[in-house]
Amino acid sequence: MEFDKKTALITGSTSGIGLAIAKNFASKGANIIINGLGDAQEIEEIRATIAKDFGVQCVYSNANMMAPEEIRKMIISSQEQFGSVDILVNNAGIQHVCPIDEFPEDKFNAIIAINLVASFHAIKAALPKMKEKKWGRIINIASAHALVASPYKSAYVAAKHGIAGLIKTVALEVAELGITANAICPGYVWTPLVQKQIPDTMKARNMTEQQVINDVMLSAQPTKKFVTMEQVAAMVAYFASESAASVTGTVTPIDGGWTAH
Repeated sequence: MEFDKKTALITGSTSGIGLAIAKNFASKGANIIINGLGDAQEIEEIRATIAKDFGVQCVYSNANMMAPEEIRKMIISSQEQFGSVDILVNNAGIQHVCPIDEFPEDKFNAIIAINLVASFHAIKAALPKMKEKKWGRIINIASAHALVASPYKSAYVAAKHGIAGLIKTVALEVAELGITANAICPGYVWTPLVQKQIPDTMKARNMTEQQVINDVMLSAQPTKKFVTMEQVAAMVAYFASESAASVTGTVTPIDGGWTAH
């Protein structure tokens, strides 16, 4: 299979987009490291199911994406078990919706830490082994908000714009070493994270739930449809493939036409 003997580590992969990405790579033969929050029993069921259904090794790391040392230990442990982390998908993210003059400082700092700074630490830790093997794929799940802004999302937009710059810089640094670095920029994907945004957006904009979905979220996407998790996972798999060996330094939307406006 396409990713036999490869290892993929996906942060924030106990649910949502990250879990869809993990399953997609597992279906193509990659060994998997999942990471994220949740009920311990549910996470173990997820891990065991991936291993059983796809016949690959799947392990779980509970590394806190706000703790640089835990991120480094997760990468090192994965390298010790599998030889290297061949495919690093920085997907973990959190969100908070609030006017900037009311934005809680702890929320702002946490969003920057998890959505941006964690990627730096993971990339830094994973790159030496990738350089040794002269092969690697670094893929960040950014957002359409890496390309455009929306009101009340100052921290998230700042972090995702930062990811665009980070991934371009990494791509240039490793361009001759068989390693690619790209960012994928989904529009609104129907995930637990998006669902959790709705009450905050209702409050910030004084809207009903249906108004938030129709007039805020899907109004930005000309297709008037949510992007699916499976569509994002398929794009990630493409960027990791040999077909995409010359695709690097890109910040690519999958947003139903949002950023074509």
